[in-house]
Amino acid sequence: MTTTTATAPGKVILFGEHAVVYARPAIAVPVAKVQASVTLTDGPPGSGCTIAAPDIGARVRLSAHREDPLALAVRLALEEAGIQAEPDWQLTVRSDIPIAGGMGSGAAVSAALVKSVFAHTELPASAQPSAEAVNRIVYAVEKLHHANPSGIDNTVVVYQQPVWFVRGQPPQPFNIARPFHLVIADTGIASSTAAVVSDVRRAWQDDTVGYEKIFDGIGQIAGAARQAIQSGDVNALGPLMRENQRLLRQLDVSTEMLERLIATAEEAGAAGAKLSGAGRGGNLIAVVESEKVVTVQEALLSGGAVGALVTRLGS
Repeated sequence: MTTTTATAPGKVILFGEHAVVYARPAIAVPVAKVQASVTLTDGPPGSGCTIAAPDIGARVRLSAHREDPLALAVRLALEEAGIQAEPDWQLTVRSDIPIAGGMGSGAAVSAALVKSVFAHTELPASAQPSAEAVNRIVYAVEKLHHANPSGIDNTVVVYQQPVWFVRGQPPQPFNIARPFHLVIADTGIASSTAAVVSDVRRAWQDDTVGYEKIFDGIGQIAGAARQAIQSGDVNALGPLMRENQRLLRQLDVSTEMLERLIATAEEAGAAGAKLSGAGRGGNLIAVVESEKVVTVQEALLSGGAVGALVTRLGS
């Protein structure tokens, strides 16, 4: 009996959420402190392929649930690997990435499933599907999770490095000239990306000119943030986060709790903070100097966040 394990990280969007759906740039980074993992084990002959996700009480058979997101990821990976017959496999999914929290939980699970299938097929290195193939498959699954995915979640999770992303263009990995810290706080409120994105689209249809101006502003902030990160001017990131949050507020994707926790982070010493992801729940991120990380983290937990993790970006 052979066992294969594969993992994929979570992610946060630093700048550009929502506007990225409308062809403006966004910056996103992987968060390795939270992971999705898949353990794939050979089963008895004739047992078929079953995917279990005990964390959410899910168990699906590939033959019976072909369009379930878990099954779809496996089926598309099998097709990419040239495997036509259903294998006798047991895949078990585990994840400590918050669900519906804007950290790419669905994309990470899909990526770990696809990677486990490819690794278990024991194809020679020259025949292994490329990262582009993994990304394409995970994006196809993302379409089941979200109404109109931008493609940023799957790209960051699959490539596992900071990326500059414009929809319809190849992702551009880029360098972080000077390390900086983020505190990522979980509001504990689940938010449907599909529902929020759909609401923003309806509002954009009702006021296209106004919303296009907001999206332009968010895109310009993303551009300034990339320049700051690549030049090592991390002091510029806090004010840029504050301005990005002001524009997200105009899109009606913030909430009273997000605003309260953002204020808590900034009052505790964060240079700036904003929601990350779809909004209306999920997570917020705060850029924080190293000596203030613990203070900001503790303030957020005392202020009602159900979790707060620290990640260092850059080497």
